[in-house]
Amino acid sequence: MPNIHLRLAAIPAALALLAATATGALAQKRYDTGASDTEIKIGNIMPYSGPASAYGVIGKTEEAYFRKINAEGGINGRKINFISYDDAYSPPKTVEQARKLVESDEVLFIFNSLGTPPNSAIQKYMNSKKVPQLFVATGATKWNDPKEFPWTMGWQPSYQSETRIYAKYLLKEKPGAKIAVLFQNDDYGKDYLKGLKDGLGAKAASMILIEESYEVSEPTIDSHIVKLKSLNADVFVNITTPKFAAQAIKKMGEIGWKPLHFLNNVSVSIGSVMKPAGFENGQDIISANYIKDPGDPQWKGDPGMNSFDEFLAKYFPEGNRTDNSVIYGFSVAQTMEHVLRKCGDDLTRENVMKQAASVRDFAPSTFLPGIKINTSATDFAPVEQLQLMKFKGERWELFGDVISGEIGG
Repeated sequence: MPNIHLRLAAIPAALALLAATATGALAQKRYDTGASDTEIKIGNIMPYSGPASAYGVIGKTEEAYFRKINAEGGINGRKINFISYDDAYSPPKTVEQARKLVESDEVLFIFNSLGTPPNSAIQKYMNSKKVPQLFVATGATKWNDPKEFPWTMGWQPSYQSETRIYAKYLLKEKPGAKIAVLFQNDDYGKDYLKGLKDGLGAKAASMILIEESYEVSEPTIDSHIVKLKSLNADVFVNITTPKFAAQAIKKMGEIGWKPLHFLNNVSVSIGSVMKPAGFENGQDIISANYIKDPGDPQWKGDPGMNSFDEFLAKYFPEGNRTDNSVIYGFSVAQTMEHVLRKCGDDLTRENVMKQAASVRDFAPSTFLPGIKINTSATDFAPVEQLQLMKFKGERWELFGDVISGEIGG
């Protein structure tokens, strides 16, 4: 008789053990190449040399940010191993570095590699390998194509949405404008140009006097600026990367050309563009932003800006606070951290993409008020809002409301 009681008493214990085992199986850690109990391996490609080397500081900022995370205990106990290579903004070199990161270094994913032509060169490869090409550092509209390229996602506002915002402004404030456009002759430049034309709609043909292109290999664009001035345009849309943006602003000052000047967001850095071009030459230039300007006194004492300054002081003291690329690197690394924390113990490539595609109202601490990141399985464009700003004195001043650059937005 006592034996039966013992057997019956053992049944609930066995069931409890079975339930615990089943729960354990559900909560099991899942890893792909590049992740383990102790490490998350992240790849990155930056132009540390070459014509776009002004952007190299983004990679250095991200490396410092991940060092900060590691010092604070990592992500869910795992340390970030950030491997960043130079491609000199040369697409064949980007292909070489991407293969190295995926096949030799065996990273979990590639994060925030810079430039439209470089990322275009590796997009098919990354998708065929099913390795995330995440939060690419370029605003080309093509990164928002989850159907064709489910492993590639952008981050910053698309170039087309930005120039659509400039077009909205022009149609309202200066409908009779005579526009001269200077653009880099590649996917990046053409994408911005398309947004401007789409935004102007039927009036584009009559409003745009000239679409002047330059090659990234040209040492200077001074001759293009002289040519554009001769056309008597009263609006200049400047679609250039930092080195050429600084040249354009400086040359315009030298020859006394003063149209209403729109400068693309990728070149609004005070440290690497406005200051070298001469503050006096940059007055009243209009651009748009989604990130707080560290030089703007209105953010003094702002908690988000305080956290940025603390980061610089402790982990990246050599970083130039006024260089827009530094706060950009900080903001995108914060977004990456958010996604990795959401992944929990499921560090598969599939789950990294799934979490990146299900961000709801996340705002990095350095974003302008009212601007938030939202993604879904059908929307791979994380940031789609901007606020216009004008260069006054030695800084940018925001004006107007936060505007959506979405089509119909």
